[in-house]
Amino acid sequence: MTERELTLLTEGDVELVGQIVRSSNETFLVKLTLGDDTAQAVYKPLAGERPLSDFPPGLHKRERAAYVLSESLGWGMVPPTVIREDAPLGEGSLQWFIDCDFREHYFTLAAEDTSTHADMARMALFDYIANNTDRKSGHVLRGADGRIWGIDHGLCFSAIFKLRTVIWDFAGEAIPEDLLSDIAPLADKVPADLAELLDDDECAALKRRVSRIMQDGTLPVDLTGMRYPWPLV
Repeated sequence: MTERELTLLTEGDVELVGQIVRSSNETFLVKLTLGDDTAQAVYKPLAGERPLSDFPPGLHKRERAAYVLSESLGWGMVPPTVIREDAPLGEGSLQWFIDCDFREHYFTLAAEDTSTHADMARMALFDYIANNTDRKSGHVLRGADGRIWGIDHGLCFSAIFKLRTVIWDFAGEAIPEDLLSDIAPLADKVPADLAELLDDDECAALKRRVSRIMQDGTLPVDLTGMRYPWPLV
């Protein structure tokens, strides 16, 4: 991704194109326009969120937080995501739309293309750090350029450990040293631009998760067999 994406997301005019169906919260496809340049994005307005008992309002900020975390690690696995207050339905997140074959998802990719496995294992580590409560198979995309992306991170970063994911194929595998080096700084300090999107308890919990998995040195294992989202896809 380049500066073009972030410039369009932050400065472009936002036009509603249509609603994305089968989403738990109201989600829209929008057109971004800046001069002669256009693109598409996914818009999740605060006003369209369904109230939850275990997450406070403001899930759009967690979408942004996942992007900030991915970028701080240098992993680039979450599409560029910004918060706009001047969007058509009010404050919400805008995430760059990934051009992909939506018939593909985690289960098909992991089964059919072993070249994706390193990216999937890294996503499993990312989801543990972010405490992702909703990594469905359909939240893993392969872009038209072959790049693996993770989307839909509104249910992340809870201070209470509640990891739920479909990515368990790599459980117990050793985490490569380069990835351990990437996450090591988070054990001591949460970057300021990430911390401003979370509360103090959530930041403290993130640091504890990083410290714990660095001590273990392996990808998390689900001993209960219950840490799956529903539906799976």
